Amino acid sequence: LPAALLLLLPCVCLCGFGSVLGLKAPSGPAEPPNPPVLRAADPPVKDAPAAAAAAAAAGASQPRRATGWKLSEEEACREDLTRLCPKHTWTNNLAVLECLQDRREETDIAPDCNHLLWNYKLNLTTDPKFESVAMEVCKSTIAEIKECNEEERGRGYLVSCLVDHRGNISEYQCNQYITKMTSIIFSDYRLICGFMDKCKEDINNMRCGSINVGHKDVHSQGEVIACLEKALVREAEQQDHVRPIKEECQKAILRVAELSSDDFHLDRHLYFSCRDDRERFCQNTQAGEGKVYKCLFNHKFEEAMSEKCRDALTTRQKLISQDYKVSYSLAKACKLDLRKQRCSLDTNLPRAREARLSYLLLCLEAAVHRGRPVSGECQGEMLDYRRMLMEDFSLSPEIVLHCRTEIEAHFFLTMFPLQLQTLIQSADPGADYRIDRALNEACESVIQTACKHIRTGDPMILSCLMEHLYTEKMVEDCEHRLLELQYFISRDWKLDPILYKKCQGDAARLCHTHGWNETSELMPPGAVFSCLYRHAYRTEEQGRRLSRDCKVEVQRILHQRALDVKLDPELQKRCMTDLGKWCSEKTDTGQELECLQDHLEDLVSACRDVVGNLTELESEDIQIDALLIRACEPVIQAHCHDVADNQIDTGDLMECLVQNKHQKEMNDKCSVGVTHFQLVQMKDFRFSYKFKMSCKEDVLRLCPNIKKKVDVVICLSTTVRNDTLQDAREQRVSLKCRKQLRVEELEMSEDIRLEPELYDPCKSDISRLCPNVNFGNAQMIECLKEQKKQLSQRCHQRIFRLQEVEMTDPELDYQLMRVCKQMIKRFCTEADARNVLQCLKQNKNSELMDPKCKQMITKRQITQNTDYRLNPVLRKACRADIPKFCQSILNKANEDSELEGQVIACLKLKYADQRLSPDCEDQIRVILQESALDYRLDPQLQMHCSDEISRLCVEEAAAQEQTGQVEECLKVNLLKIKQEACKKEVLNMLKESKADIFVDPVLHTACALDLKHHCAAITPGRGRQMSCLMEALQDKRVRLQPECKKRLQDRIDMWSYAAKVAPAEGFSDLAVQVMTSPSKNYILFMIALSVCVLFLVGLLCGRITKRVTRELKDR
Repeated sequence: LPAALLLLLPCVCLCGFGSVLGLKAPSGPAEPPNPPVLRAADPPVKDAPAAAAAAAAAGASQPRRATGWKLSEEEACREDLTRLCPKHTWTNNLAVLECLQDRREETDIAPDCNHLLWNYKLNLTTDPKFESVAMEVCKSTIAEIKECNEEERGRGYLVSCLVDHRGNISEYQCNQYITKMTSIIFSDYRLICGFMDKCKEDINNMRCGSINVGHKDVHSQGEVIACLEKALVREAEQQDHVRPIKEECQKAILRVAELSSDDFHLDRHLYFSCRDDRERFCQNTQAGEGKVYKCLFNHKFEEAMSEKCRDALTTRQKLISQDYKVSYSLAKACKLDLRKQRCSLDTNLPRAREARLSYLLLCLEAAVHRGRPVSGECQGEMLDYRRMLMEDFSLSPEIVLHCRTEIEAHFFLTMFPLQLQTLIQSADPGADYRIDRALNEACESVIQTACKHIRTGDPMILSCLMEHLYTEKMVEDCEHRLLELQYFISRDWKLDPILYKKCQGDAARLCHTHGWNETSELMPPGAVFSCLYRHAYRTEEQGRRLSRDCKVEVQRILHQRALDVKLDPELQKRCMTDLGKWCSEKTDTGQELECLQDHLEDLVSACRDVVGNLTELESEDIQIDALLIRACEPVIQAHCHDVADNQIDTGDLMECLVQNKHQKEMNDKCSVGVTHFQLVQMKDFRFSYKFKMSCKEDVLRLCPNIKKKVDVVICLSTTVRNDTLQDAREQRVSLKCRKQLRVEELEMSEDIRLEPELYDPCKSDISRLCPNVNFGNAQMIECLKEQKKQLSQRCHQRIFRLQEVEMTDPELDYQLMRVCKQMIKRFCTEADARNVLQCLKQNKNSELMDPKCKQMITKRQITQNTDYRLNPVLRKACRADIPKFCQSILNKANEDSELEGQVIACLKLKYADQRLSPDCEDQIRVILQESALDYRLDPQLQMHCSDEISRLCVEEAAAQEQTGQVEECLKVNLLKIKQEACKKEVLNMLKESKADIFVDPVLHTACALDLKHHCAAITPGRGRQMSCLMEALQDKRVRLQPECKKRLQDRIDMWSYAAKVAPAEGFSDLAVQVMTSPSKNYILFMIALSVCVLFLVGLLCGRITKRVTRELKDR
């Protein structure tokens, strides 16, 4: 063919669209224009195809004219050509056409010239030689492209196929031909074969412009297509389609957009709207392969971007979201991957959706998450378009359609539309945080400081940011953006790429998810994760457990969700009403969940179950509570790092935190958090994982229908105590449960709030008597003990019961065990746990005893001596003596109130009378010895003599170390004591001291050497050593120490006075006094001597009286 025919090709009708659109070529050519006859031929140009095209264009378009006709010589366009086009282009019709058609007609080109250009192009596109020229120029290309070689000839479909495959055309002349052709045809919708036929009605309905070809109207150059494109995207965003576009026109619009996807010049509306912006932002970007489009997309939100261009770009992006093929680069890069991943074969979805950008992205993202190969080029394109979707919500028609009201009202997240979730799924920012530009910019500083060790773009960046949420490194703006994103990621497990990758096998095995689109109505996204975490904490016996890698990821997600209620979909859904009702003012970090736990009994059933399950889960793995773990980091590092490093927690870490609750590393936040969790655990024994696992069977068997932990503990501990007291052959509570029960009892003893039965009756007393005392460290309980006499009756009863339990089991006495911890290790390592206090009392006066511990022991001794029931050793030793000698006191006693030492005072007197059983006597001797050194241990003496002590013995009472000075002071000032009750107590002391010298510490100290020298062989007790000293005092051969001699003489005087003041009330008392007197032997000797004398006198008198009687009779 001559070169003139070669250039027919750029100007032919794009009937090739018919191969895709199903459109036909027009039946006949349009009426050609009638330009004046040209007088000279076109001169040759350097570009052979272009020169031939110009000649062919002239010859083909004007068969009735000379073959040298030129556009530049037409009167209608001469002025515009001279003004707008370089002179060297005037001789080339194609160059002139390209120059003039790229101008804005309305302002740059005269209407007559516009009409001339239109008729010229239309005449070119309808020339019958068009296809034959294409076959000649693209002969080898057609042979290489199978689809084009098989197209039917003579109907215009061949060129359409070549346009479709122009990216694969390597032949230079053919490529040039196709490029020039498309630029001409795309300059007006009426030149695109069949487009006008399919969209004629819609153009009129949408009022997108005139479709009358012959009229001399203003040439739109793409505005009509732009109008239809806007109508198409607007229709997708509206619920009620007032003027729906016909399906065949919709396809035609999208097809035109697809074919113009590689060169932005072909989108005439966008080209004219963005010419200046292209020069401003993309001057160095080469046209072709969609590069200019992408460059403009990247600068869409720049301040310098014109509004007209921004609108045109947005329309283009919306078309891409409806059909990914409108993006040349994405369609080309991912073509093979889409086929390989079978992303267009899902029979569950309507065919129209398969072209959606979101569908494409979801399918390919699933492949990436599953570890299947997706080309790097395709992944790069996916990243760009995911970022595009995140940057502009309007590109997702579902969001605009369903969320317009929420967007305008600015409460987007609270409504949580499904469409917004779909956008997040498509964009998948969890795989690469950089997709979310707002998040990337807000968190840049945090990433640079806290997450700099992680590779840029790694999915672990988001996890790192979540780990630093609510820390000093987090900035407010990043915090908000992060929570917004996590809100959606938490609602679909597939949006977390690491979790998805590690758990996809477990999800298929345990949760029955199949295919890349794992969720359905029966298995919504949230249900998959719920299924995973239910299996995460199964025991080996229960089976069907998660793999180790998956469990680690599930725990990570649970840790992140604990940071904010909104990140737990089930919790927020079920508890929305309760959050508003009970927790509206709790807006600080972590407060909402704590509030729900505090009001657990008040919550609606569904919410209560969710909160209960979460709390139960936390009890097993407290690391789920990320805020608490963060606050407790110093304590964990110092004291609990061993258990914290374990893969499986099983409650060990919380137990460790409780045990170290009062270490110096413990801060206020951690302490409050641990205490709060302890308080929550009291609501249900299931909330204590170790207790639940150890005692589950025992609870079901021994304490059925009891739910509250405190009640369960009381039930089980009562059972254990009863079995112990009754010496049962076999304990009903298992050994494993008894051990854990002990741990729970010890924890409860630390804070009165952990024992509701004690806390509730004492609330008013706490506010009245201990308003500024801390609850922890058993300080509040200790305060109430010290103020015991001022407590209300109910509180007093509870405190008495508590003390009774603590004295029976000193390990439950938190303050004693805390203060004396080191002393117990030093002195009582081999002592039984229940005898710890007894051991400490025996070592109380050791030089190695810690003063604070000694003070605590004294407090407990004072408590014990107020009532025999608080001294289990005495109670057991004197169980026969107490009812025998002190029944009258027991008859008056109340069950839950102290006897103020009356029973012990009674036993003391019987001890002095030497009437007690040996075991009871030993215990009373110990009590006497202890109280002789410290008057505070004698409640009766303290109660009756408090005024006298403050009057007579102020200095002695103020002494820090009590060694019997107060008692000695009272004895010395016996004559000055005015109160009879006090005097009687002092006389009782004197009486008791006659029975045992150890009861008189001052005398014992003064006579220690003499006892060693003169009475070493005498057994202590029953006044034997005192008698030994009295005999030594009377023996002139024995020389006692001056101090001992003086003290003994003082005691004799006191006893004499005591005998006068309190004479024996009867013969039995007299006999007791004699038997307990240090001069017992002397008195007994004198009594025996007197009896003998009386006997002899009687015998003598009898004989005399008998003789007198005989003499009288004899008279």
